[in-house]
Amino acid sequence: MKKYILAIDQGTTSSRALLFDLDGKPCAVGQQEFRQYFPANGWVEHDPLEIWSSTVASCRSALASVAADAADLICIGITNQRETTIVWDRQSGEPVHPAIVWQDRRTSDYCQSLRQQEQLVELIQDKTGLLLDPYFSATKLRWILNNVEGARERAEKGELAFGTVDSYLLWQLSGGRQHSTDASNASRTMLFNIRQQCWDDELLELFDIPRNLLPEVKDCAADFGLSDKSVLGAEVPVTGILGDQQAAAFGQCCFHPGMAKSTYGTGCFLLVNTGSEMVKSSNRLLSTVAYRLNNQTSYAIEGSIFMAGATMQWLRDEMRLIKTAADSETMARATSDDLSVYLVPAFTGLGAPYWDADARAAIFGMTRDTGDKEIVTAGLMSVCYQTRDLAEAIAADGASLETLRVDGGMIKNDYLLQKLADVLACEVHRPTVTETTALGAAYVAGLQAGIYDSLDQISSKWQLDKATKPEKDEQWRQARYRGWLDAVGRTRSVV
Repeated sequence: MKKYILAIDQGTTSSRALLFDLDGKPCAVGQQEFRQYFPANGWVEHDPLEIWSSTVASCRSALASVAADAADLICIGITNQRETTIVWDRQSGEPVHPAIVWQDRRTSDYCQSLRQQEQLVELIQDKTGLLLDPYFSATKLRWILNNVEGARERAEKGELAFGTVDSYLLWQLSGGRQHSTDASNASRTMLFNIRQQCWDDELLELFDIPRNLLPEVKDCAADFGLSDKSVLGAEVPVTGILGDQQAAAFGQCCFHPGMAKSTYGTGCFLLVNTGSEMVKSSNRLLSTVAYRLNNQTSYAIEGSIFMAGATMQWLRDEMRLIKTAADSETMARATSDDLSVYLVPAFTGLGAPYWDADARAAIFGMTRDTGDKEIVTAGLMSVCYQTRDLAEAIAADGASLETLRVDGGMIKNDYLLQKLADVLACEVHRPTVTETTALGAAYVAGLQAGIYDSLDQISSKWQLDKATKPEKDEQWRQARYRGWLDAVGRTRSVV
């Protein structure tokens, strides 16, 4: 009887479940989209119960597609959209408020008020590796406690639990028996000291967060308990958790300092492994936990872009310029390489290296003959230019990108790969298995379950599908990028 690892990949727009065989090859997938809620300008919410129901439906669908059941599962790994904040009742499991999504900017004014205290900004970065921004969980959690009637009082009595999505899914999977998270997700809350690997009392006091809300923090490969029999039909060990970008880096086998990956999903996230020492960025990138195994932490520098695939989703759903994401490649190939139209997708502000929560999206450089294909191509190119922004910041921090391993839904687009290579002036490598986020969750769960005995064994499984080399010259590259920087400057809320 064939055995599988179940990887739950809970994302921003859909929940997915993949079955991997013990060699790390994907065998089945289940997927279900769920609703996005935008109750006010800059606000983004999810219904936690929809997250949970879509996750269960995806798991059952994946199993059914290969006529498998829970008895065929060795273990479960979880990877998830990070920073998204959920607070629920410890008895009933009912959320007290919709999930506040990582993209949400409702706490911008509060963050701006704190930024007036330079020592405080420095303290937060020194302890957490993060910049003071609405992106992270701490201010979202504080908002819920202060704005949901009775929430703070109930939290202080120990009646409520907080978690990022991994923690909420684990709680539901285990029938309410497990309230835990892993070090990679904890490192994105702005409440976790990544040097000392613990919840930080000074930060809890700053944001007025009761400690008893918080989950236990474990290694990424750890015993997270058993799934309840009612979920999949049998108890299955949950043995791995990683935040989605860390999971993608794990799936890309970026285990050594200097190795880099960039994921192109809803957003774009570039991680560079920095080894056992936390490297503090001087160029507005983030220091974060890449993974923690056997109580040993590996760190990374990360640049976060809020809109990548989400830009193409906007062009499809709101603007109706394309019917499917695949249409963008055909349209881009029919567009001049000297395109002077720039789309700056600051729909929820700008991420790294700008961190401008109040910037808003705009299109520049249009002429009378600008049409659908130029705007769609500008959307694709915005992903390349934003990645260049991150590469420039990384270079200023003393690192460089000679090769970049890429993954995520957008990398099926060969035009995008070529333009990435052209804009970055480096080779772009697409792996044979592109489901690297889910694969990372499967690998880390498999480590704990004894399926894999080392990171070297996992590394040997990585295979190259396509290497894309730059074709454009430096003059083209610099001219296009100067136009981008000018467009970004025009969208900035402050110069």
